Amino acid sequence: MSLSPSTAPIAARTGTRAVWARLRVEAAAAAAEEPILASFLNAAVLRHDEFSHALAYCLAGKLADAQLDAMLARDVAEAALHGDPGIVTQAVADLVAVEERDPACKSVLQPFLYYKGYQSLQLHRIAHWLWAEGRQNLAFHLQSRVSERFGVDIHPAARIGQGVMIDHATSVVIGETAVVGDNCSLLHEVTLGGTGAAHEDRHPKIGRGVMIGAGAKVLGNITVGDHARIAAGSVVLKPVPAGCTVAGVPAKVVGDCCPQPARSMDQTFPDGK
Repeated sequence: MSLSPSTAPIAARTGTRAVWARLRVEAAAAAAEEPILASFLNAAVLRHDEFSHALAYCLAGKLADAQLDAMLARDVAEAALHGDPGIVTQAVADLVAVEERDPACKSVLQPFLYYKGYQSLQLHRIAHWLWAEGRQNLAFHLQSRVSERFGVDIHPAARIGQGVMIDHATSVVIGETAVVGDNCSLLHEVTLGGTGAAHEDRHPKIGRGVMIGAGAKVLGNITVGDHARIAAGSVVLKPVPAGCTVAGVPAKVVGDCCPQPARSMDQTFPDGK
C-alpha cells in the first residue's frame, strides 16, 4: 500500500521553516510567561538553529537510559534525521496534525514538548530508519525504551505515513507488518495486531485519512479503506470498505461517514446517535 496521499499532505501546506519559526516564537513567549521553564525552553528549542536539532535533543532526553546516555541517544537521533530528511517532513506534518485535530492543543509547542503520542511516533520513525539500515538490535532497544517510557509499542518494521496523530497514545500497539497511511488518527488503546493464525504478513493495512476510535482492535492482514471510521471499542476482523463507519464486536458496517473523519475527529454514528 502506498503511503503517498491523494491530496497534498499537511506538510506541503505548512512547511518546516514556517513551523520552526512558530515553535521558536511560542517557546520564547512561554519562557517569558513562565520564567521557571526558561532554561528548559532555551535548551529544548531556542538555542537550536533548526527544527531537526531541536527534535533530536528533545527525543534524546526521552530515550536516554542507563544503557544509552543522552549524548549517544542524540547522536542516534541526529544520524536518522540526517540520513533520511523525510523523517523531518513527517515530524512536522505530525505536529501540525495534532494542533489541527486536538481541541486541547493550543500551540505546536505543546505536542512537541509534552505529548507522548507525538514523541513516541517520532521515536518510532528513528527506530524504523535503524531497522532499514540493518541495525535491528538498536531498533529493538528504542522500541523497548518507548514502551517502557510511554506505554506505546510499535514494531520498528511497521510503516507509518505522515500527518498522523496518535491521541493520548496509552496502550497503542502496532505490529511488525502493519501499514498506516497518511493523515490518519488513532486514539488510545488501539491495536493493529495479528490473529495468531499467520506468521508472515499478518497485520492490518490502514488506508489514508482513517480514524480509529479508542480501544478498537483491528486484527489480521486486512485492509481498511481510505477515509473509513472505526468506532471506539470495535473488533475488526474483516476488510473495511472506504468511506464507511464500522462498529461492534465483531465490527459491521453501520453506515457512511463524514468526508475526512481523521481530521474532523467526528465519532458520532451516521444517524447522529
